[in-house]
Amino acid sequence: MECSVCAGGCRSAEVEDVLEDGHLKEFVEKFRGAIFECKKLTRNQYLFIVDREALPEMVLHWHNHSELKETHFSMGTGTDERNIAGKFTYAPVINVAVEPGNGERNYWVILKAYLDEDNPEFPSIAAKLPAALWAEREVYDLLGFNPKGHPDLRRLVLPEDWPEGVYPLRKDHDYKASPMDTPKCYYKPGPPDTMTVPIGPYHLALDEPAHFRIFVKGETVVDVDYRGFYSHRGIEKIGEGRLTYNQVLFIAERICGICGFQHSTSYAQAVENIAGVEIPERAMYIRTIMLEIERIHSHMLWAGVAAHLTGFDTGFMHAWRVREPVMWLAERLTGNRKTYGINIVGGVRRDFLDYRKEMIMEKIKELRRQVEEFIEIATGTATFVKRAEGVGILPYKVAKAYSVLGPNGRASGRNIDIRRDQPFAAYKDLDFKVPVYKEGDVLARFLIRMDEVLESIWIIEQAIDQMPGGDVFVPIGELPEYEEALGYSEAPRGEVIHYVMTDKKNKVYRWKVRAPTYNNLPAVPEMLKGYSVADAPLIIASIDPCYSCTERVQIVDVETGKAQTLNEQQFNMLSIQKGKGVA
Repeated sequence: MECSVCAGGCRSAEVEDVLEDGHLKEFVEKFRGAIFECKKLTRNQYLFIVDREALPEMVLHWHNHSELKETHFSMGTGTDERNIAGKFTYAPVINVAVEPGNGERNYWVILKAYLDEDNPEFPSIAAKLPAALWAEREVYDLLGFNPKGHPDLRRLVLPEDWPEGVYPLRKDHDYKASPMDTPKCYYKPGPPDTMTVPIGPYHLALDEPAHFRIFVKGETVVDVDYRGFYSHRGIEKIGEGRLTYNQVLFIAERICGICGFQHSTSYAQAVENIAGVEIPERAMYIRTIMLEIERIHSHMLWAGVAAHLTGFDTGFMHAWRVREPVMWLAERLTGNRKTYGINIVGGVRRDFLDYRKEMIMEKIKELRRQVEEFIEIATGTATFVKRAEGVGILPYKVAKAYSVLGPNGRASGRNIDIRRDQPFAAYKDLDFKVPVYKEGDVLARFLIRMDEVLESIWIIEQAIDQMPGGDVFVPIGELPEYEEALGYSEAPRGEVIHYVMTDKKNKVYRWKVRAPTYNNLPAVPEMLKGYSVADAPLIIASIDPCYSCTERVQIVDVETGKAQTLNEQQFNMLSIQKGKGVA
């Protein structure tokens, strides 16, 4: 790999000749002996090939840097590169926040370590940093990498009946295979003298399958164990090597039923970064408007659920009443209430006509009034406020240690938002505030989201007013082989990251998705400890969990347990038969 930052030889090059940023210079100088190569992938993304033994110290150098307060471990991705380099790779990704609000100074650092084919192990980062816990458990599960010293290497993603030694994200594993074995239990034992209260896998307070085992003394929560990934769909595996880069886009939008446009935008930007193209300005503005429409309806949906869980069902009805015109607006603009289908690598496939701009402004003006009324009703309802205030507190230090993102992080004092800090789409041209609260409780998470809804309305108004003319799409053509880059967006729940490495013939060699819930969920046990069992559903819901976002279709016969994979025609015929009552 060409070392385009320092012109080769990072070990011996003068630091001043390597990088311009002072913090990157400091990093290279400190770890010069453990850095083999470096490369500037895009304007704000740096890839370092490093010694695997230095990974923990390198990650902690960035994460705990005294001058980079909101820098955090964003994700870790493992790749089977045996077809390319004869080895596996593991790569922690760091979001470096040099100066919040100054998108020209902030960047991403990817620390890529090669692992031996016969012994793919590396020293655990999670042993010292909770934010890396799930990332390392995942590569242990799906790729067979061994993070030495990891405090909890129980199965995370794969089901209980998955056989040992079979790793689905290795390139020699058939994406259609679904092996089954004798189910094994991977539960964590509870502390002494505690009783276990299960919430899930199916529970009235959970909109998707998830299992919280809550250990209590009396009514007080002492500890929590979480088991998820019941709906794991193998999306990454399907996207790798089988679909073209534009076909993957449609799967990306179906990762989440609420913020799918955030995922399709993040994926599209990753591929656009690899291709080295900048999409037309008008397309950037259209993406921005749809991203903010998605944020509004997501936050209003959550506000209704939160109100319901506090017994404030009037608030639930008000929130969903306010949300409905937003869904109508999305349908008028794209043809769909959800899963819009307008993103394409290189821009968008549908333009906004002038009369639609007027329609947006009319609806948004009325929406602002209704949202302000809802906030006044909710904050003026004593039962709602008392039920949410002082409950489920997540301190700043814990939020930082777990890399908690989005409204949940900002409600605990984290001053982060990549729309502002590493702007994408048209955000660099728009003015908006990033609300931050310090209380860290359920009420702060509610207020953060309501503040963000009002800011989203302001962003849409600006985007409509400033929208430039011109094209909405630029052709991409052939992609370079085995190049890599990140794409990202600030979803309603926080930072979304898509890592893409290209393959031959315009296909994807590796596609890694990290949704914000993936970083937020591991901190939920810390929010629950010390509170009552009755508070648990509200505290869990307060992070606005999207369990499907963390999952990545097969048909299973419930009587025989036999699994099979169907093609589109077979699946459609099965649906028709079931609809007609045919067995």
